[in-house]
Amino acid sequence: MPELQNPLLFEHPLNERTRTLLRISHLFEQFEYHLPASSHWQSRAAVQALLDIVSILGRADIKQELIKQLEQQKQSLERIADNPGVDQIRLRQVLEDISRMSERLFNTTSQLGNSLRKNEFLNSIAQRAPIPGGSFEFDLPQFHYWLNLPHTERVMQLDDWRHEISLVQETTDLLLGILRNSNVFRSRNASEGFFQQSLDRNRQVDLIQVMLPAESFLYAEISGNKHRFCIRFMESTQWEQPEQTGQEVTFKLKTCAI
Repeated sequence: MPELQNPLLFEHPLNERTRTLLRISHLFEQFEYHLPASSHWQSRAAVQALLDIVSILGRADIKQELIKQLEQQKQSLERIADNPGVDQIRLRQVLEDISRMSERLFNTTSQLGNSLRKNEFLNSIAQRAPIPGGSFEFDLPQFHYWLNLPHTERVMQLDDWRHEISLVQETTDLLLGILRNSNVFRSRNASEGFFQQSLDRNRQVDLIQVMLPAESFLYAEISGNKHRFCIRFMESTQWEQPEQTGQEVTFKLKTCAI
């Protein structure tokens, strides 16, 4: 299949740990996008992304889960070390990154994001955030004052807060990078807009990636579990009542697992 023009990528996790990684990564991308902008609105968006990350980190022992995933990745990569065609230099670098990240997580004594959860200023915003319009200046005058500080001061403060959880960002990027690069895209056809595939019980697939050209005017609805997954290609011309296309769809598929 030739290289797709203007590709549109759809990702779907097949377990909760991958779902959490994707959500954290998504929020860090939002934060990074809004961080350098001078608009008050984008500073608000950066703060909200930060608060959402902190909320996820407070729901479970993310640190132990990240350590566990790093160890699993390390063992899997060590098993393929002697396979022909493996880039030994790249493999050695990734294993060193895993060891370094694991050591940093082990040496972190408190729960990840704990200092931000104890920050009274951020807490005041987090408490009002679920209320529609709850972060208006009459509710949060201190936040209003902060938003009107010079842009350079806001960026420095946001970067300081991000630094408190930078280890989460680095570990998430490392784990997702390994996972996404664990396989290659292959061409597949979906008859009447539907595709289904059973999964090897001896190989736990964590992530499904589907790539379509943006000009196909289709989007992929993916569902699945550890045994199988299916993809429905939907026509997006009717936003209120999308329908599964009746045409044969050629697309690229990647099943990611370590």
